Amino acid sequence: MGIDKIGIVGMGSLGMLFGSLLVDALGQDAVIFIMDQERKNKYNGIIRKVNGKPYPFQIVSCQDPKILVDVLIFAVKGTGLNDAMALAKNWVGEKTTLISLLNGITSEQVIGEQFGHNKVLYAVAEGMDPVIIGEDMTYTNSGYLRIGTDTLENGKKERLDQLLALFESIGFPYKKEEDVRHRLWSKFMLNVGVNQVVMVYEGTYGTIQKTGEARDLMIEAMKEVIPLAQKEGVAINEQDLWFYVELVDTLNPQGMPSMRQDSLYGKKTEVEMFSGKVLELGEKHGMATPINSKIYEKINKMERLIQ
Repeated sequence: MGIDKIGIVGMGSLGMLFGSLLVDALGQDAVIFIMDQERKNKYNGIIRKVNGKPYPFQIVSCQDPKILVDVLIFAVKGTGLNDAMALAKNWVGEKTTLISLLNGITSEQVIGEQFGHNKVLYAVAEGMDPVIIGEDMTYTNSGYLRIGTDTLENGKKERLDQLLALFESIGFPYKKEEDVRHRLWSKFMLNVGVNQVVMVYEGTYGTIQKTGEARDLMIEAMKEVIPLAQKEGVAINEQDLWFYVELVDTLNPQGMPSMRQDSLYGKKTEVEMFSGKVLELGEKHGMATPINSKIYEKINKMERLIQ
């Protein structure tokens, strides 16, 4: 069985970025964006642009004929995962492989409970700096997907090999990840620092790339994740922290993470997945998390003012 049809739920920055790369490599008919009928009516006829190139993305809704996809990518915010799974169920079959681009450390488990853990591979999106303005998106760095699996049993090795073979054949940006839980937690640590601090300071990546108060806060927030991860059996350390700090320093200084973009548009942010989760784990393990406690309080106050 080959991979002929890829479905994406979510037409935000990651959906558009990686969707455009897949369309470039496989053709427009190979990639579909799955959404509800209201959104389809809104987006139909709109030609979106990615770095100035027009993309007439193929859009389907629950009212369209169902075609099982070979790969389904969840590219929504954590706050929209339940709705996304409800939308996606009609396109998922026994042979469909599922991957999540969501932030945080829980989406794979949630998706597996809904569709079957044997279908779920792990993915972490890194190194990209997309910004959406209106209907169009720009980026300087496309980033890449780190792909792996929590087990080689239950057919997951075959699913992983098949997906990576496709990515290799079309030049899609990816890295095979041997210890995917370590990578997932490392990215979580990054999000806890970068996404939240850029929002708190109402800035851009440039805000935390320069020496100063914001950068210090980012690093301190990230440091609180390390002992919690270790308590959860994942051995991340300060070497991982500095790897990601250096990665952030390569991003477009004018770009901004999705959390900051959400705040600009008055949307609910993923604070519960970041500092909210840190506080939950701190309570679970009896560990103080004062930095993230302050950030959590600040962001919730900001959300009340912008919504």
